[in-house]
Amino acid sequence: MTPTLSGRIQTRIFVTLVIGALWTLIITPLLPTGVGVGASYQITFIILLTVTVLGVVWELIYHALQQFRWEKDWPTPFGLLNGINEGVLIWFLIAAGLVPGVDGIGGWAFVIDFATTWVVIWLTVNGPMRIPFIRWRFRGGRLV
Repeated sequence: MTPTLSGRIQTRIFVTLVIGALWTLIITPLLPTGVGVGASYQITFIILLTVTVLGVVWELIYHALQQFRWEKDWPTPFGLLNGINEGVLIWFLIAAGLVPGVDGIGGWAFVIDFATTWVVIWLTVNGPMRIPFIRWRFRGGRLV
């Protein structure tokens, strides 16, 4: 399957908000945030929302870069490695105070939260996503 731009955006939003939210519910109490559980949930869900919004922008950038490739797509491992770019950008935005509501999250808590969420989402898209959405890969990744 070669996903279309709209398919990648739809898939990214869906899995980030559904699978990412479920994983965030599980992982947040285990994070070394140094604040209460309620505040930790607020911080991690704001980070998840930031990942979702900036993810759409990243998809536009990735799409432009893919136009230089013969297949117009990335090899599968690149999808996993793209998490490094996105994680670093989000961390810089948090450190610069440009993401409101995430005061108090430490570096390790962010790395654990972001990295595990990214891996869970990547594994879902490259595996179990094909079970409930049988035609998903034949429609260029579009869900709607």
